Order: sequence, then C-alpha cells, then structure tokens
Amino acid sequence: MASEYDTVIIGGGVSGFSAAMYAGRLKLKTLVIAEVKGGTLITTNDIRNWPGIKVTDGISLAKQVEEHAMEYDIDLRQDKAVSLEAANSGYVVKTAKESFSTKTVILATGTKVRKLKVPGEEEFSGKGVHYCALCDGFFYKDKVIAVVGGSDSAAKEAILLTQWAKKVYIIYRKEKIRAEPFNLEAIEKNDNIEVINNTNITEFLGGDNLTSVKLDKPYQGKDELPLDGVFVEIGHIPLSELGKQAGLKLNEKGEIVINRNAETSLPGIFAAGDVVDDKFKQAIVGSAEGVIAAYSAYEYLRK
Repeated sequence: MASEYDTVIIGGGVSGFSAAMYAGRLKLKTLVIAEVKGGTLITTNDIRNWPGIKVTDGISLAKQVEEHAMEYDIDLRQDKAVSLEAANSGYVVKTAKESFSTKTVILATGTKVRKLKVPGEEEFSGKGVHYCALCDGFFYKDKVIAVVGGSDSAAKEAILLTQWAKKVYIIYRKEKIRAEPFNLEAIEKNDNIEVINNTNITEFLGGDNLTSVKLDKPYQGKDELPLDGVFVEIGHIPLSELGKQAGLKLNEKGEIVINRNAETSLPGIFAAGDVVDDKFKQAIVGSAEGVIAAYSAYEYLRK
C-alpha cells in the first residue's frame, strides 16, 4: 500500500508546527494531526526568551508559528490520534474516524499537567483548584490564593497572579524555589508574594467552593491555611502513549528517548518537544527539535 503522506506530525504546539513549517520547506507531503492547537504554551502569559522578540505571550507566539507553517502546502486535521502502528514500509496513524498511511512520523504530543492527587483536588477542580493562572487568575481579584510548586513555571504563575490577587503564597515542599534569577528577583521584590517552604498540601477543604487547605506542617501555628484558590504547578506528564504503543524506547519518566537528530529507537519515527527526554523544557528548544525532526525525516526519505 502506497503511503499517502511523506510525514505525519502528531501534535499542534510550537514543536509540531515548527516541524510542519520545515517539512513544508523541504517539499514533503505533510499532515499535522492536532487535538488542541497551541499546546501548553497558550497557558503562558509572559515570554521573554524567544530570540528576536523581546516580550510576547503564548497565544500570540503559538499562532505565529502555526501561521508560518500553514503558508506551506500542509494538511491539517484537528483531531486526536488514537493509534500508531507499523505497516508495510511505513506506518499507519489512526484517529477515531480516519486512517492515514505515512512513510515517517514525528511525535510532538507534549505533556499534560501533573496533579497533587490529594483528597479534595478533584472535588474542587474548577471551584478553587486550578492549573492555569492565565486561564483562571482573573476570577481571584482581591482574593488570597496560593501556587503549589517550586519551579520557574510556578514562580512565573505567582508573579502573574499578583495582577489580580491581593496575596499570593508559594507553597513548596523543599527548601528553596528553583526559579531563574530574573523571576526570583521579581518574587523577592513583590510584597504580595510569600513563600512557604518545606510544606505540602495534604487536603483541599470547603463547601461548594474551596475555602482552605490542610498543611503537613504548621504555618504561623496552624495546620490549616484559608485560601480562595490554589493553582497547582508541579510539572507535567509526557503524553507518550502513542510512542509506547508503537514500541519506542522511553525513559523512567515516560519520555521518548531521542538522539541529537531527533531519532527515536524505531526507524522512521522522530520526536520533539516536551514529550522527549530533554531536561530543558522550553518552547525554543521544542521548536528547534521540531525542525531537526523534519530534516531528519527528509534525510530518512532520501535514503
């Protein structure tokens, strides 16, 4: 069976559309399957590390990358890929309604938010427990809220939330938050942000909506902290199910293992972005990996 596409790219974030842009430049017959366009980048308000653009936001940047890719002759399906299987000299990618044969595949499926998995989290989801400050922060004007986590992403969420909230706690299970110097300095200068170290939330409490959280260590003599909202930012889980299904090598975190050419453990399958085993999870890194993956797919097809 002749392959319908030279490459099928699964994922609609900057990694996927960067791959599509370069595949288009290289004249590959290309399909992008994107369940959600923009990826996790669209939840980011403030981007200052994209070369040539001093300040932008995630929605704008994701849209620009997508539009650049679609300048080329690229097919797009806004759907979820549910299976990836080897077939003849290539692969078959299926959605719930369609099936596509292809010589190569680029997985740029990204990640999903990691949850705390403590009592009350599901009950108060959307009723005081959130995972995106840009999406839900405006509901907390003049309220008292908390960000859970100690990464640079958590720091940026806390800084953003001070636009609305009168008080923002950062609750972190370790001694010191791990923010980049620029964001750490912004936190230290902001009187509306207070860091509670060496502490975990063990339960979310309330009635119809969240009213407080229970802590595993007393804060100011009490193990219950009154809060109007909590934003959980403790990392992400790689969406590598398709890779696992196809038999790709994954690391202990479930990330797809790649080399410098974005090649996976199976010939003809490449991967890029937050789903791969790169320690530095940044949009610019994912974009570059997408370009490398597209070029590697081109080289693979030439051989």
